[in-house]
Amino acid sequence: MSQPKDWNENEQILHSLKDDILVTNVEGIILKVSEVTGKIYGVDSDSLIGKSVYDLEAQGLFSPILTPMVVKENKKITFVQTTNKGKKLLVTGIPVYNEQGELYRIVSYSHDITELDQYKEFLFAMEEEMQRVKTELGLLRSKQLHDAGIIAKSEDMKKAVSTALQLSEVDVNALLLGESGVGKSLLAKFIHNKSHRSKGPFIEVNCGAIPDSLFEAELFGYESGAFTGAHQKGKVGLIELSNGGTLFLDEIGELPLQHQVKVLKVIQEKQFYRVGGTKPIKVDFRLVSATNKDLQKAINEKLFREDLYFRLNVVPVTIPPLRKRTEDIVPLIHMLLEQFEKKYNKKKKLDEAVIHHLLHYEWRGNVRELINIMERLVVLSPTTLITDEHLPDHVKEGASTPSPSIHAEQTLKEMLDETEKQILLAARKKYRTTIRMAEALGTSQPSIVRKMKKYQII
Repeated sequence: MSQPKDWNENEQILHSLKDDILVTNVEGIILKVSEVTGKIYGVDSDSLIGKSVYDLEAQGLFSPILTPMVVKENKKITFVQTTNKGKKLLVTGIPVYNEQGELYRIVSYSHDITELDQYKEFLFAMEEEMQRVKTELGLLRSKQLHDAGIIAKSEDMKKAVSTALQLSEVDVNALLLGESGVGKSLLAKFIHNKSHRSKGPFIEVNCGAIPDSLFEAELFGYESGAFTGAHQKGKVGLIELSNGGTLFLDEIGELPLQHQVKVLKVIQEKQFYRVGGTKPIKVDFRLVSATNKDLQKAINEKLFREDLYFRLNVVPVTIPPLRKRTEDIVPLIHMLLEQFEKKYNKKKKLDEAVIHHLLHYEWRGNVRELINIMERLVVLSPTTLITDEHLPDHVKEGASTPSPSIHAEQTLKEMLDETEKQILLAARKKYRTTIRMAEALGTSQPSIVRKMKKYQII
């Protein structure tokens, strides 16, 4: 079938394309355009032919223009162009050469990326919002931990607290591991308070503190007249009191072997008999246990039942000793100082030398020992400023780092300044930013900046 005389195959192909295509000569005069081009710029496509891209830019139809860039660089160019309608176009210009190898035409095509740009802005805004929320959640979590008496700046302690938070959401048995005084009871209460059982009772049983002869009566309770000396009305046991809440078996490693099978039976069946009773009592509790002993070693020595161990140790949580969480020491010092100031209605301030000694002490008694020392300092120091003179001798002498050598030419202030500088240098190396340094050292970021300027630490 013959085509009309004015029919042009190239023109038809050009207009059939769904992209914005524009052809100019090296002077910027538009020679060909696709129909889509006019729609993008809000004009009739045919009206663009014969016009200069320089004039159209001056009129505000689009900016910047592509032709002079391709002419100058003599290569393919891609950039973002803005139209008079506020659209963003990703424009690509391609040089076309004649038979002599001279630049002859510039062909450009574009894609509307307005929505992509909007998506980018949206995603950027969302990232900022998520970062803000993340920061707020971090601050809220820090406040919640502070209110619970827990400091978690070190990675090991953060891991322990994170696991505890996950545990609080379900009723799985948890076993808290760690040396004496690390805060196992505190973390057990934290798990309880964060759980759906928080309105129920939290019953703590120290397995090593109950005499063998009274163990069953204390744990399971007894009926009236169950034994000589029993109360006439009987007694409710600790396990029964934990119904609807959390049963915390502290020092579970101290539980005598003869009582372990009875505790195992209660954990498995969630029911028991009072001493002297014949009616089973059902109980619903969440179990958290704790020990500072190596239970695997106790199993090997036939001092602890393996089946009970596996019942207790569904999810273990290891709380690090204070000497291995040095990032937490200074924040703990300030938290305890604040608590005891309120408790005893005293206003106290710690000298930097005191913080230095406390920071480098070995803390074999862990957090419990730090609590005792801080309470003693607040109560017994006769002045508002607590100095190293008020510290117990064993704290001053038992620092894990060697005492600085005393030089006749150095004053006390100069020696303290040198110690402070070394602490700042170590903190900068570990934490990189002044914000993180301030968090770890329990002070403000402006204070860290001032001190770094003072010691010329870049």
